[in-house]
Amino acid sequence: MSRDQLFVEASPAEVFDVLADGWLFASWVVGASRIRDVETTWPAVGARIHHSFGIWPFVIDDTTSVLEWHPSRRAVFRARGWPFGEARVAITVHDRAGGCLVVMEEEAVTGPGALVPDVLLDPPLGVRNREALRRLAWMAEGRTRDRSGPS
Repeated sequence: MSRDQLFVEASPAEVFDVLADGWLFASWVVGASRIRDVETTWPAVGARIHHSFGIWPFVIDDTTSVLEWHPSRRAVFRARGWPFGEARVAITVHDRAGGCLVVMEEEAVTGPGALVPDVLLDPPLGVRNREALRRLAWMAEGRTRDRSGPS
């Protein structure tokens, strides 16, 4: 399982504001190329984002669904990316002075990706997930700056 973390200069609520807006998914999830639909119940458990991944014209349509949603603390998603398989992605947020610590854990759970040993799968997942955390941080921190006014 890949586990990465980043300190974010924003509140846990601001991080979850970004996660709660399904239309922003492709802005912070590395590899997601477009959002086709966000179910109106997102981010309730069971709700899905219909997205595509890859680079045009080689894109694959699939979904990500919510498995757990505990605002400002923890969210768990099931990311589908067939023919590669499915992954379980947990995002846990810990309140800290001056912001929060965001931890992302990803594990391949079904399909061919689940057959790849962690020693081979974790390094590329780590690179991708560290970039995803940076993007998520920029978006959440931007919300902080928007509330405090121009710098």
